[in-house]
Amino acid sequence: MSSNNLDTLYRQVIMDHYKNPRNRGILDENSLTINMNNPTCGDRIQLTLKLDEGKVVDAKFEGEGCSISMSSASMMTQAVKGKNVEEALKLSKIFSEMMQGKEYEDDIDLGDIEALQGVSKFPARIKCATLAWKAMEKGLKEEEQQ
Repeated sequence: MSSNNLDTLYRQVIMDHYKNPRNRGILDENSLTINMNNPTCGDRIQLTLKLDEGKVVDAKFEGEGCSISMSSASMMTQAVKGKNVEEALKLSKIFSEMMQGKEYEDDIDLGDIEALQGVSKFPARIKCATLAWKAMEKGLKEEEQQ
């Protein structure tokens, strides 16, 4: 597939997640809640995670922001559902490496998340793409310390 066609496909995937976000909403009060914002551009997110025996059994988000931040949140919540905490944090590390343009483990199927790899070419947008992921990391690490 040509680079142009791949870029078009990736843009379509990002816009699909933006216009039809997966896992939009808030979980009940027994869930882990993390609020984060990106003051640089005004993106904000409230992430709620339902954990059970070290596993992310559900994830939802609410927030406002650009197509990159909201699409990334949609993709992230899909990706971490059903994963144990260690797997979710590993996925976040891989995503972070991808955003920095570094080599990352490619033996893991990133699915729709791969559509965001082009963001690494635009340093000002990396914080947009990583906002939800940073919220998830923060919440899981805080939960581990309790």
